[in-house]
Amino acid sequence: MNDLAVSFRPDWVSPPGDTILDLLEEKDWTQDELATRLGVSAKHVNQLIKGKASLSQEVALKLERVLGGTSAFWISREALYREQLARAQAKEKLAEWTTWLDCLPIKDLMASGALEKCRVVQKNKPGLVEQCLKFFGVASPDEWESHYSGMQVSFRRSREDQSDVAAISSWLRMGEIEAEQFSGPKYNKEKFERALTEIRGLTTASPADFEPRIRRLFAEAGVAFVLVPAIPRAHVSGVARWLNAHRPLIQMSLYGKTNDKFWFTLFHESAHILLHADEKKSVYLDDPSKQGSRDPKEIEANDWAGNFLVPDQYAAALGSLKTKDAVRDFARRIDIHPGIVVGRLQHDGLIDVSWMNDLKASFRFADADQS
Repeated sequence: MNDLAVSFRPDWVSPPGDTILDLLEEKDWTQDELATRLGVSAKHVNQLIKGKASLSQEVALKLERVLGGTSAFWISREALYREQLARAQAKEKLAEWTTWLDCLPIKDLMASGALEKCRVVQKNKPGLVEQCLKFFGVASPDEWESHYSGMQVSFRRSREDQSDVAAISSWLRMGEIEAEQFSGPKYNKEKFERALTEIRGLTTASPADFEPRIRRLFAEAGVAFVLVPAIPRAHVSGVARWLNAHRPLIQMSLYGKTNDKFWFTLFHESAHILLHADEKKSVYLDDPSKQGSRDPKEIEANDWAGNFLVPDQYAAALGSLKTKDAVRDFARRIDIHPGIVVGRLQHDGLIDVSWMNDLKASFRFADADQS
């Protein structure tokens, strides 16, 4: 009987009463006789056998004396049954919740590795629902709706079509999960400012060189930095937010992929951390490829990033840069990549958006946005 406590792991919903019945048959006892020996009512024994009554610690000790085995076995048997029962009921709920999948970017989450790949057919949908609940860290679609719809009040959008909450929340959650691995010190503003100055000097380096250095410098300042594959329906390429009072997060995709957009986004998000730390509940959703936001904080972050890359004392010379050689010379003088200068010229309307794009660099990071 003691061996049963170790080996009993059924994959069906079976109450402890099934084991009690087997032992009664072995002993050729009736339920009434067992009730007499246990000192409980016959009705209670019948309810135990049918799984309608929970098996208490007191009854487990009595079963140990009367039928053998240990009380630990009987309690384990009861707990396993209740777990199986709960899982069976949960499975029914998962089947009822499959319509929730229609609003989620399932294929994008599969492509990113956040969900296991499978065909989105009816028989697989309950399992997908369970995967999504675990991914978002919620118990049901109701809790997802409550948490992420509630989060919308914190969104500071840079464009009007950032309205797909399911896509946005999926992308944000991917960043949260990666940021959970972060174990750096608390945020230090002075160290962050020094890190940004050093990082500005990396714009001419290759991604293989500057990406790990950005992570290290940010981490030393207490800032989590993650690169997460883009989810197109989110229309977000960068976000600045605070995960808690001491941990800011800068999350980016490589949506756009040219280096002028990457560096501008990086410093734009950094500006939100530096300048707007008094609003730690705000979630700044940014896509620098789309301009025109009237949010004062977005305008402030844009100005800070632009001036940090091309300082004010050099801005007056931008209008004279009409050739690629002139752009290259200017970029060398202020120690940034010429592609960033081209991006600034295009943004300011000093050259057409189709000019000098061959001076920009396109890159992608391992384990990052490949779309």
